[in-house]
Amino acid sequence: MGFFKKFTNKLTAPDASVQLRFTNYSIALGDNLQGTFNLASKEDFESTEIRCELTCVEQAKAIREVYDSALKRSIPRVVEESVIIYSAKPALSGPSHFTNGEIRAVPININIPAGARPTFAGVDHRVTWTIKGVLAVDGRPDRTTETSQIQVLTPTVQSATVQREVVRTVVMIPCKYCQGLMDQTVTVCPNCGAKRTI
Repeated sequence: MGFFKKFTNKLTAPDASVQLRFTNYSIALGDNLQGTFNLASKEDFESTEIRCELTCVEQAKAIREVYDSALKRSIPRVVEESVIIYSAKPALSGPSHFTNGEIRAVPININIPAGARPTFAGVDHRVTWTIKGVLAVDGRPDRTTETSQIQVLTPTVQSATVQREVVRTVVMIPCKYCQGLMDQTVTVCPNCGAKRTI
């Protein structure tokens, strides 16, 4: 029985339920993606690390010359090409021992680079961000979470409204004719209408 269990352990991932939970599935470039890696173990095992695998893929339709064996020549065809433009595997926790019945929540705090591309979905062009959690185990297949899609947004610029208080000193002078006070910048007395002489 012990030999059979060791043999099957090499072929099966640890018996544990794992899932990712995020505080927000939409995040701006340059911000931190936060959440938890939740794990419930149903057997005793040793893990080498708990990590996340974050990937940004850009897909675009393009016209390429493709050889058609029936026509015996190259013809233009629309093909979909994809390229990984960002990939990271940040470790959440190092080597650890798990016991049967243990429940653990490992915090997630991953920075989304400010210079990366935001999520985009067009007719012939897409940028998608995905993340999954990995419970890595030596000598056995890793236990992975479902792959989640996150929305990465362009950060909004907060326009700072600057209010400035302008203090103006008004110098008043007396009118030569009516002796009423008037602003020194005016050319006609507002009281009597006489033209300023000074």
